[in-house]
Amino acid sequence: MLNFIVWIVVGAIIGWIASMIMGTNGRQGLLLDIIVGLVGAFIAGFVLTPLIGVGTINDGNFSFPALMMSLLGAVILLVVVKFFNRRGFKSGLTR
Repeated sequence: MLNFIVWIVVGAIIGWIASMIMGTNGRQGLLLDIIVGLVGAFIAGFVLTPLIGVGTINDGNFSFPALMMSLLGAVILLVVVKFFNRRGFKSGLTR
């Protein structure tokens, strides 16, 4: 149970830092920070871990390289979301 709580807290911190890096801080709440951090760690684990060989926080690895991989995955996630949001506004798909 304690690992789950630590996982959520670290995911929230990673999501918050990633949102500060991408300039989206203040537009999302704590729940979205947690989701961005955890989904970003999943993306990093799926895409970056095979290339670099470092685990993520989803593997239960809370080392500095694992935290950086998770942060990089969260930033990648926010870049993709930002790209599709801008693309949707330009094409008139969303109002």
